Amino acid sequence: MAGKVFTSFDFASDVVENQKTLVTTGLFTNNQASLSTAFTGSLQTSSSKAYYYDVYDSSGSSAESQFAVAFGHRLGSGSATSGQANDGASRAIYSQYRALLLNPGDTTFTFANAVNSDVIYAINFNRSKLKDKLDPGNWQLSLAELSGSTIVNSAHTGSNVKVSGTGKVVTLIDDSGLTNQTPTLTAAGRVFNVVSGSISSGIHNSSAPHYYGLVYPDMGIIILNGGESPSVTLSGISLNALGFNTVTGSGVNGDNSWKLFTSISGAFAINSTTNAFSARNEETISSTHYFVRVKNAEYNFSNNPSFVTGSAGQIAQATFIKDPKVYITTIGLYNDRQELLAVAKLSKPIQKSFSKEALIKIKLDF
Repeated sequence: MAGKVFTSFDFASDVVENQKTLVTTGLFTNNQASLSTAFTGSLQTSSSKAYYYDVYDSSGSSAESQFAVAFGHRLGSGSATSGQANDGASRAIYSQYRALLLNPGDTTFTFANAVNSDVIYAINFNRSKLKDKLDPGNWQLSLAELSGSTIVNSAHTGSNVKVSGTGKVVTLIDDSGLTNQTPTLTAAGRVFNVVSGSISSGIHNSSAPHYYGLVYPDMGIIILNGGESPSVTLSGISLNALGFNTVTGSGVNGDNSWKLFTSISGAFAINSTTNAFSARNEETISSTHYFVRVKNAEYNFSNNPSFVTGSAGQIAQATFIKDPKVYITTIGLYNDRQELLAVAKLSKPIQKSFSKEALIKIKLDF
C-alpha cells in the first residue's frame, strides 16, 4: 500500500452526480446588481444604430455593453425604408422579436387585457451577463418623462429628444410577486406583465395595476408597449404617456430607440441612486461531488526527492522511519488512461500518516 499512486472511484458510493444549485448574482459588470450610468458607443456603426443602441456602463476603454435598446413596428413605420416598401429597420426588429418570443402563428404582441400593439420598445440584456435567465421579481427600471408631447411628431427625432424637465419618473417591475400570479408559458418560456411599482414597495395599486409591457425572464428581454394612444387606462399605458411621442410615419427615420435610451439615462441624471437600473440574473450550476477516501495505510510517502536520501533511497528523516508524515495539498482527477483531467487544491494542507485518515469532497461545477 505504501507505493500506491492511484485509487479508482467507486461510482456507486464515491460519486454523486447531477447536483443542481440555483445561483443569483448582480446582472451588470462585476456582478453589480445596479447600473446608474449609461452611454452609447462611438464605435457602433450608424447602420446598426438604425436597428438598436448598445448601452455601456462607462465611456472609457474598459466600457462593457450591458444591454441594448430597440424599436419595432409591425408594418415598418418609424424608420427609413431606403426606397423599399415595408423593409424598414423597425419592421425587421418587430419581426425578430415576434419570431423569438411569440408562439408560432401569433403575429402581434398582445399585452394585458388583450391589448394588441403594432409598436414595441425592447430591452435586451447582454447574453454573457444574463447567464441563464433574468431573475423575475428582482429587477427595476426607471423611465424619465420626455418632452415629446410639446414637439410635432415628425420632428421628435435626434436632437429634439430630451427629458421633459418636470422630474417625473416611473419605475417598472414585473408582477411575478403576486400570490395568484401564474406565468404565461410560450415557446420563449415564462412571461410576466411589466407594471409600475418598485422592488421595495411592490406593485403600485396591485388591485388595478398599470400595465406597460411584458418581460420574458428566460430570454432576458423586456418588451414595452409603444402604441400610438397616449391615454392611461386600466388596459395599459403606452410609453407615449411618458412623452415618447413615438414617430410612426411611413418611411420616416424616427430614431425611436434613442428615446428609450434618453428616458433611461435621463432617470439616472435625475437621481442616480433611487433611479438606478436594478437587475439580477439566475444560473443553475450542475455539480458532481467526488468523495476522496484516503485510508490510514495509503499515501503516507512522497515522491518528492527531498523525502529520501542516498543512492538506496533511504528516508531522509529518521523520525519518519515506520512513522512517515506527509501533507496532502493537491488532488488530481485522472481518466482510465491515467491522463490528468482536473486538479483540486485544498484550502490548507492536511497531515497524513498511518494513524490518520482523510475524507475530502471535491465539487466539480460545470
